[in-house]
Order: sequence, then structure tokens, then C-alpha cells
Amino acid sequence: MDDLRILDAINSPDDLKVLDNEELAILAAEIRQEIVATTAVTGGHVASSLGAVDIIVALESLLDMPRDRVVFDVGHQAYAHKLLTGRREAFKTLRTYGGISGFTKPSESPFDAHPSGHASDSLSVATGLAKARQLKGTNEKVVALIGDASLAGGMAFEALNYMGNEQLPLVVILNDNEMSISRNVGALMKHLGNIRANSHYREAREGLQAAMEQGGPAARGLLGFGKNMKESLKQMVIPHTMIYESLGIVCTAPVDGHNIAELRDILSLVLEMDGPALVHVVTRKGEGYEPARRDPESFHGTGPYDIATGTSLKAPAKYPTYTEVFGQAMVDEAVRDGDVVAITAAMTGGTGLKAFAAEFSDRFVDVGIAEEQAVGMASGLAAGGKKPVVALYSTFMQRAVDQLIIDCALPDANVVFALDRAGLVGDDGPTHHGVFDMVYMRMVPNVRMLAPSDEAELVHGLHTALALEGPVALRYPRGAAEGAPLPEAPQMLEVGKARTVREGDDVALLAFGRMVGQAREAAELLAAEGIQARVVDMRWVKPLDEEAIAAAAATRLVVTVEEGVVAGGAGEGVLEVLARQGATVPAITLGIPNRFIPQGPVSQLFADLGLDGEGIAKTVRETLA
Repeated sequence: MDDLRILDAINSPDDLKVLDNEELAILAAEIRQEIVATTAVTGGHVASSLGAVDIIVALESLLDMPRDRVVFDVGHQAYAHKLLTGRREAFKTLRTYGGISGFTKPSESPFDAHPSGHASDSLSVATGLAKARQLKGTNEKVVALIGDASLAGGMAFEALNYMGNEQLPLVVILNDNEMSISRNVGALMKHLGNIRANSHYREAREGLQAAMEQGGPAARGLLGFGKNMKESLKQMVIPHTMIYESLGIVCTAPVDGHNIAELRDILSLVLEMDGPALVHVVTRKGEGYEPARRDPESFHGTGPYDIATGTSLKAPAKYPTYTEVFGQAMVDEAVRDGDVVAITAAMTGGTGLKAFAAEFSDRFVDVGIAEEQAVGMASGLAAGGKKPVVALYSTFMQRAVDQLIIDCALPDANVVFALDRAGLVGDDGPTHHGVFDMVYMRMVPNVRMLAPSDEAELVHGLHTALALEGPVALRYPRGAAEGAPLPEAPQMLEVGKARTVREGDDVALLAFGRMVGQAREAAELLAAEGIQARVVDMRWVKPLDEEAIAAAAATRLVVTVEEGVVAGGAGEGVLEVLARQGATVPAITLGIPNRFIPQGPVSQLFADLGLDGEGIAKTVRETLA
């Protein structure tokens, strides 16, 4: 009997309605235990999910789900939501191959309103749901849960402006895990927020204002004086609300995000409002698990760990990661050239720039979750004579394609784009696989692109990109590099020139980036069968080496291998060259097919897609046969 948990009886949010605040708090503690127990095995976004547990429990206890809709920004904080919406048994498969996603996913559950994964889009999605409610004349609730960092994104501000202007009926929960509240001021502000969110207060206030506006000069004068006094007091006591109030959004005072009773009190009020409201909730990342509380950055996204200590269980890497190699190469380039500037978007650690930021703080810029700002700013820095390097995950660079085209490529600005996590990334799945960058970089005039095949090539590639005129992109994968010796000094790579790493006359394997290693493995397998495969490290996605492609056309078969989408990708670029050259050799493009790829170990995904050595060899074998 001691092992019985409230959580084991929860199959949907409806089951929360019979629980009182004390029981909901016990449930929240059980959810945290379940999150820690599961992620210790699977890894995951621990700190953010632990911090949001009480918000999710309190909110979903008040809603009629899935009729009422909750839109999670990013979605990496939604583990409690998954546990409350019929996925308790499946939760042990979190982020595993064939298991449930680490983000919200409508195809996984009707309780998931939005396929999340990128920041700052939840408010726009919520405005659409609220507008649909308005057009249908229904009364379902619409709630968006967004973090303080995501709220700084430009898309979020655009949505705030729209919802305030249209007075859409929706609730925004701002999960603020940075601010601390003075207890006295917090109590006063909570009281003020409750009053202002109360519908009877709003009706009485609007009625009194209308009556005074219709009165004589004295009444109108008193009304003006009262408005001025109110704004002055609000500026003094609750200044943070003013930006939202000026947009027409009622903003509550900060609420303790780990007090379920307080959360339910304020949420039950704002959910009955007929216009937009923002509930300011203060939480602590990693709440309920001390190692995550102490080091929320490490527990933002982690692999398996020891529950007792929080120590990572991941075996030490044999080789440094591509990210680490890039970070050191950036420091070395900055030492040589005082014009080098690094820009990232809330990913200082993730992009390997911590050492750069420490050593060259005046030449390091973190714009927050605002990729468009990062790329636009880089254009201005280049125009000012600097050499900006924009370091982003490939999947997040997608958010700034317009700035790439108009602000950087059109003026032929000297901007370097360092695209980390290019290709398949593993456990984070389709929202984070960086498989589109070769397509959008190829389509833009003036842009050149390198795909280093190992860590030494990455060092050379960064040096080359900084030395060239105009925009240049580098793409490199997540995880450990290949073990190539790092150069004592970087070299300039000849633009548009590939290198042959293995000779062969039967088939030409034209490989991009880390697929060179897979192509080499395929060549070894084919050699054992008497098929001699040439392996070419193409190096450049744009411009392509047309001489190497012409030489490949002299074999019996050309196969391109890329870790990106085939449609519009590097392989199709090779086909275009072959067509222009009038080549008649059969050609096959291997890469990511026209579908979203699920989460799973990269090696497993390569095997599924026929992109590992055996898969490439099988394609060659069957085609030649």
C-alpha cells in the first residue's frame, strides 16, 4: 500500500478535478520524481520541465481538455503534461527510438495542441486558436505557456500586439525563472492583480469611466486626474506590467509558480475573462531535484545521469566534439584578427563559445532567442568593417532566412554562418534535425557553403570563410568528431575544389560532410566484392567542383551522399552539373527523403535511411547488378 501514488490514478486531466490543493501538491511531487527517474535513463530537458510542473498541474486541473487548448512554447517543459494526459506508461520511452517525443506532438496525443520545438511561436498559434473560437462563437479556453527567454523573441511581440489590439480571449502564462520577488511587494501585487483580473471589477470600472466621460467638466477633470494617478502608481509599484497594459493586455502581479493554491486562484479568475490576460508566474528551474537546481544549464538538455549525484553517465568521448573544435578555432581566429566578432542566440554553451565570450567579452554578442536579430546585426557589423561569425544550430538558422537573403546576401556582406547540429541530431527529433540548410543556402545568390568532413577540415573551413569576401556558411554535425589530427596552423581551402580520398573506377561516391566517413566504409565493403569505389570529399556544397563531377561521370555509376534533404539539396546540384555537361552516366542521390525523420540514435536513423556504409554499399550493389 505504501507504493500507491496519486499519479497512478491519473489518466487524463479530468481526474485532477476531484483533488484538492494539498493532493495536487503531492501529485506534483510525484511527477517530479517520475521525471527524474525517467530522464536519468533517457536523458532530456530536466530543469525546465521540473520548474513547470506546478503550473501545469494547477492549469490542467481547471480546464476541460482536450476541448480547451494549451499551447506550449518550445515544448521541452511539457513532461508533466505528458504524464497527465494518458502517457504515463509510455513515458519511460521518452525521446527513445520508437518512443514518445520530448516535445508536444499532436500526432501523439489529442491533448497536444501544437507540434512544438522552436521558441517564441506559441502566442501566434494561440491567437489563431482564439480567433477560431471567436469566429465559431464557442467558448473553449485557450492558454499559451511561454518562458521569459522566449517572450523576448520578435514573433512573440508581434502576437502580443495583435491579441491586445483584437482583444482576443486567451491567457498567456509567462513562466519567469529569473526574477525573485520581495514577499511584501509580491503580496500587494497579487492582490492588485486579482482585483484587476476580476470581471465584476472590469465591468464596474468601465461603467464608471463611461458615466464620468458623459459628465461635466469637473467630472472629466476628475477622471483625467484619476487616470494620471493610476498610471503613476502602476509605474512605481508594478512597472513591469506597463508594456503589456499599453498593448491592451491585463497583466497580473507575479505569482509564486510553486504554490498550487495561488496558481489556481489567479488562473480561475483570468480564465473567465473575455479578453487577453498575462499571468506572470515566477518559478525555479530544476525545482524538486537539487542537482538540477544547482546547475540548470547542464540539466537544460542532458543525457543519462546518476540520480543521487546528478553526475553524467555518458562515457568520456574519445575525440572532442565538433562544437568544441569550433569554439577553440574561434578563439584562435580572434587572437589573429581583432575584427572577428561572435554572435549567438541564447546558445553560448551550445555553440561552444564560452571560452570566446570569456576572453573577448567586448567582441561577443548574445542576442537572446532572436535569430533574425543575430543575422540582421551581423550584416550591420560587416558593413562597419568587422568580421561577424553567426553561430546557430542549423534548425534555428531557418528562422532567419529572410535576413540571410536581404540583409546579408543582397549586399554581399562578409558574414560567416557557423551551423552547428547540421544533419540528424538524434533524440530531439524532427524539430531539431538540421536537414534543410544546404537547400536554403544553395538557393541564395552570393552565398558559398562548406561541409567539413572532419575536425581538421572544420578548422580550415572557418579560417577560409573568414578570409573570403561575401557570406559563407559552414555546416557541421552534433557530437564527437572523427579523430583527425588538428592542424598547427589553419590553411586556406581553394574555393569550389573537392579532394579525392580514395581512388576507384567502378563507381564514384561524392560525399558531403560527415557522410565521407560512411562513403569510405561503403567503399571498403564494396572492395571486398571486387567493386572499386572512388570516394570524393566534396568539401563545397556551393560552388560545386565541376571538374570532380566530370571525372566521376567516367565511372559506371555516380552516387551522391548527403546528410540533408534530397529535394533541392547538394545531390540535385550534382545532377544539374551532370546534365549541363551532357553526361549519360547513371546517377543516384542519397539523403533525407521528403518526410520528417523521427527521434532516435543517429546510427539507427542512418541505417533506416540507407545512409550508413552498408546501406550505401547495398544501393551501389543493386544498381550495378
